[in-house]
Amino acid sequence: MAELTESIYAGGAWHRSGTRERISVVNPANDRVIAEVTAGCAADVDRAVTAARAAFPKWSRLEASERLRLLQRLQAGIQERAEGLATTITSEMGAPVSFSRAAQIGLALRGIQSTIAAMSSIADERIGGTLIVREAVGVVAAITPWNFPLHQIIAKIAPALAAGCVVVLKASEVTPLDAIQLAGIIDDAGFPAGVFNLVTGGRETGEALVSHPGVDMVTFTGSTRGGRRVATVAAEGLKKVALELGGKSANILLDDADLARAVPGAVQQCFVNSGQVCAALSRLFVPESRLAEVESLAVAAAKNWTLGDPADVATRLGPLASRAQQAHVRKCIELGISEGARLLVGGPEQPKGFDAGAYVLPTIFSGARNDMALAREEIFGPVLAIVGYADEDEAIRMANDSDYGLSGGVWSASVPRAVSVARRLSTGQVVVNGASLDLAAPFGGVKRSGYGRENGKYGLEEFFNVKAVLGAGE
Repeated sequence: MAELTESIYAGGAWHRSGTRERISVVNPANDRVIAEVTAGCAADVDRAVTAARAAFPKWSRLEASERLRLLQRLQAGIQERAEGLATTITSEMGAPVSFSRAAQIGLALRGIQSTIAAMSSIADERIGGTLIVREAVGVVAAITPWNFPLHQIIAKIAPALAAGCVVVLKASEVTPLDAIQLAGIIDDAGFPAGVFNLVTGGRETGEALVSHPGVDMVTFTGSTRGGRRVATVAAEGLKKVALELGGKSANILLDDADLARAVPGAVQQCFVNSGQVCAALSRLFVPESRLAEVESLAVAAAKNWTLGDPADVATRLGPLASRAQQAHVRKCIELGISEGARLLVGGPEQPKGFDAGAYVLPTIFSGARNDMALAREEIFGPVLAIVGYADEDEAIRMANDSDYGLSGGVWSASVPRAVSVARRLSTGQVVVNGASLDLAAPFGGVKRSGYGRENGKYGLEEFFNVKAVLGAGE
């Protein structure tokens, strides 16, 4: 077990925390403690924010091309250490190592590239005799989750740094190890001292960071409950806030969909990363006339999502990130059974052959109603609820009958028809026929899924203030 006592990175150097409290990092595949990091405290936050404020004037005035050059060096550093980072993420949150390599690391690398491309297109504008300029917001507090730890860090810090902001990162206490490795890569890349800073810790550290008077903006990804608290605390200082929160996204199979392709694709859209995806399409709306056919195909598809040791390259479904998350998902499955939904496959019990670890069986329900907790509450695990519908209008109405609005899906033999349905969905993103993730496209939600956008040009704009200079000439 590693004890990382110097896990505060501020002003270009590593520091011991102002507290002796430690947080254990547990491998969810076997319940073993693999490291201990400092719990963090308000003094650590103050050190990091002070360093960031001191670095901001010079960094924000640096030529954008120089900031992008450093981001390219960061990208190269991540690529160089990709295998070690993938192994770390697998150990700390349980993602299968093949998925860690392809997605946990791959998305981070693509995110930097998307940011560089977006920043390269930013330019001053003119409206008549008025000059429109963009200026960096300032000190950004970035608070990130455990499900895509490195990708979510990059989705926040890459555009912030490109825009000329400086960052204080608080990574999830469940997955701090990849963030600590990233800080070392940033240090090696030659970023000026104080431009990037890292504090470890849990809720108290996060609260101290959000409330710090030296912070100008907060970007947060996490639960809706956490987002409410961030917004409330940040409001005291009238800080700019971007929130990417929970989801209970609907996937609509239209009556002309190719079920042989759509159903396995829909199962994947729910089960990937063990269902620990804020944009997971966990409600599957199916024409009642084709319900039996969909159920059969879904059960067959679920058999391909076999559980296994995440360190094995053949494993497709690893454990959940923690025993606490496992307990939550099991409770949700039990509630679905008690509500009267039909369990097609899976269940709440510990999978056979897995005496240790936070494993959950891939689970599919049918006969779910849209008013059940199973179809309304975010589960964040490999649990799919199939809901029948009478016609297209009813499917859209039920899809929109949700507190959330982060993502959605439509499957149809006709792309124009699918797009027509997509336009009627109250959500920040819709995936047509299983389309691949586009990191140049905006990602974010409506309703209780938050506000603000990440990725590409739209994500970059979050980190600017816009200034109008009147009378600047033609």
